[in-house]
Amino acid sequence: MDGVPFTVATYNANSIRTRLPLILSWLARVSPDVVGIQETKVQDADFPAAPFRDAGYHVVFRGQKAHAGVALLSREEPGDVDAGFDDDGPADEPRLIRAVVRGIPVINTYVPQGREVDSEHFQYKLAWFERLRAFFERHYDPSKPLVWVGDFNVATEDIDVYAPDKLRDHVDFHPHAQAALARVRDWGFVDVFRKHHPGEPGQFSYWDYRARNAIERGIGWRIDHIWATLPLAGLSQRAWIDVEARKEERPSDHTFVVAEFAL
Repeated sequence: MDGVPFTVATYNANSIRTRLPLILSWLARVSPDVVGIQETKVQDADFPAAPFRDAGYHVVFRGQKAHAGVALLSREEPGDVDAGFDDDGPADEPRLIRAVVRGIPVINTYVPQGREVDSEHFQYKLAWFERLRAFFERHYDPSKPLVWVGDFNVATEDIDVYAPDKLRDHVDFHPHAQAALARVRDWGFVDVFRKHHPGEPGQFSYWDYRARNAIERGIGWRIDHIWATLPLAGLSQRAWIDVEARKEERPSDHTFVVAEFAL
């Protein structure tokens, strides 16, 4: 490790084709090394890869029409690219993609949202986290550098939502969802953003389109995350949420979360 900056970002695009101009503009301004993108909402044959390559990024992706979809952008050519789980459950490839960039394994996930607490979709979400924990156990070692990014669809603490008492039974803030994510965290992850912003309320990455003036009124959630194993988290220099990108023309309902490491 020689202290060279390694900048990692995550972004739920809510349609990568709609958000393409915004993403390209952001890449030119911030110049991250790796970006995990979720909710690309496009089948692979229609993924807009060429503009990213023209911007100097390699891109790998796995998607389907109109729903879910994940991608990884990287300055350096990625190695060991794979998608989906490799267990006996549903492949769910449009929700997990991974690669190795500059020697660092990067996992990008779009965790199922869960819809309603009393639905089979919420049970699938909880089971998905359990499968993910087993996936990490099979393939990785918490004593080695690893970064996990994505829309986890869980706010982990009261300060991560605008109204914790009101939202306690929401699928993205429910105690069962928090416990399921905590089991994955306990495998060996550090919340890199919280490492640098401990206890700070109002740090949100998602604001519902339906809430008028949501950013100004602080009606948000922090459900987009960058987590790293301890060896990599120890090299993190800073982390931030780019709120201004959410104010751009035709934005996603999410914005970019960024962490910088010194490798």
